[in-house]
Amino acid sequence: MLTVLAPAKLNLVLEVLGKRADGYHEIRSIVQTIGLCDTLEFELDDDLRFDCPIEELRGSDNLVLAAARLLAKAAGIKPRASIMLKKRIPWGMGLGGGSSDAAACLLGLNCLWQLGVPIDGLVGIGSRIGSDVPFFLHGGTCLVEGRGEQVIPMPDLPVQWLILLTPEVPRMSQKTERMYGALTPADFSDGGKTEVIRRHLVSGGSLEQEMLVNAFEKVARVVFPGLSEVWQRFEEVSGNRANLCGAGPALFSLQPTKAAAETVVNRLKGQGFQAMAVSWLGRRAAVLRDRVDEGQL
Repeated sequence: MLTVLAPAKLNLVLEVLGKRADGYHEIRSIVQTIGLCDTLEFELDDDLRFDCPIEELRGSDNLVLAAARLLAKAAGIKPRASIMLKKRIPWGMGLGGGSSDAAACLLGLNCLWQLGVPIDGLVGIGSRIGSDVPFFLHGGTCLVEGRGEQVIPMPDLPVQWLILLTPEVPRMSQKTERMYGALTPADFSDGGKTEVIRRHLVSGGSLEQEMLVNAFEKVARVVFPGLSEVWQRFEEVSGNRANLCGAGPALFSLQPTKAAAETVVNRLKGQGFQAMAVSWLGRRAAVLRDRVDEGQL
């Protein structure tokens, strides 16, 4: 059996530059994998079989199946594998779990089927599945541009601990499309903030919560009922500013140490919130998807 980890991600900076002629939005973002991971298990089989303990994710439209079929078609072979997806990343929260699962599927089947497709080839396939998939084929810290398919790896950041909070707000269908649709020209920017922070980080500067920007933060407070109240309480308990994960509604807050993060997590759990302490996941671990203790890199 081949086991592959699929990590979640955070958008440390996310700027939307505007809507493109093809209907997508142009973005500039600095994205980071974190030590919260789904697990995919692969075995050779006489057909393509997929299973997941979560019933809602077993459908034929799961991105894992799309990845398997596209890779097999590109290789000119019949897809023969049994794939088990074990979820830990909360879905519909802006953490990229579905795209990460698809990327992990491409990496896993590329190995299982002994295809030898290089990362660039997998990125070409992944970009047809979803805008976040190319990033997850690299992992670590990356500058992401275009609609998300242009990925430029950056040096791994120093280990950083954070609190991840997943609020109990209603899940919505077509969430990403609805969030982009809620943006107005006032929410667009020129990508300059991302570039300033990229240069700061590449030169060895430290990351501060106040630097982080997300174009969806204003509209998220409107689109997700009750999120503003959760956001305010999270900041009060953590003693630090909180930021939106991707298009939300999950939130995160940087913390100075693992102990500090765990202390705040215990307070949040005591008040009924769903929270966890995690840290960055570096590029080597994210791409190789070796067996790692989540939150320890």
